[in-house]
Amino acid sequence: MATAAAIEKPRVTLHVRGTWSAREDRVPSAVWLGVLWVGMIAGFGVDIPRYLHEKPPPPMVLHVHAAVFTMWMLLLTAQVLLVLRDRVAWHRRLGWFMAGWACVMAVMGPWAAMASQATAINDPSSEPQFLAVNIVSIAMFLGLLARGIALRKNPAAHKRMMILTTVAIADPGFARFSGWLWPNEPHNAVVWFWYTFYGNVLLMTLMAGWDWWRGRLMRSFVVGAVGLVVSEVLATLLYFWGPWKVLTHGLVVAWVKHFG
Repeated sequence: MATAAAIEKPRVTLHVRGTWSAREDRVPSAVWLGVLWVGMIAGFGVDIPRYLHEKPPPPMVLHVHAAVFTMWMLLLTAQVLLVLRDRVAWHRRLGWFMAGWACVMAVMGPWAAMASQATAINDPSSEPQFLAVNIVSIAMFLGLLARGIALRKNPAAHKRMMILTTVAIADPGFARFSGWLWPNEPHNAVVWFWYTFYGNVLLMTLMAGWDWWRGRLMRSFVVGAVGLVVSEVLATLLYFWGPWKVLTHGLVVAWVKHFG
């Protein structure tokens, strides 16, 4: 006769591979993707009026950056829908295209971040130290993506890793929404962390909570999620560290001198 302890045991097991049907992960993946879309649409939606009337106008590279990163969301959506419709062969082919697209993002992300900081370098309210968030986000995106590709023959781990990969770059949307609700940016590091990364942490918590409840926690997901949170804490500490602000200000000034 099974005891209560035995029944609860699977919930705290960290699986290396899924012991359940891969089909059972399809709907949750679509739900997590939906949460990502809500965060992106809400955040960038409320930011459109400021973006349209910004003076000076944002550099062209920011428009290109927006298109490139939006395309990633569309590609990820297509991937989830292909799996839901049992188009696994098409899913695999598109996956390699996404890997190549990520290389474009690896260039556009830092380029847009530096160009954005360069336009505001003479503004007293400029925050070159925010590059910590940009650098950490794109680095974790690429690292988690590489891990997701390596796990492509492990469907349960692969699905979770690809959603987590996108969570790593989700903070701009969620943070814009919190900025709209709370225009005065907090000056306390702990509060600022939640102000900036609440959406990422919320989504990871929902994913982990669902898998824990269903007894499906994947070791790769837990390691990746913990690594992402740690990296975001590091970005927060750098943001409030004086020497980092001096260093990044110098980097932006050098960028302006060389690239205008």
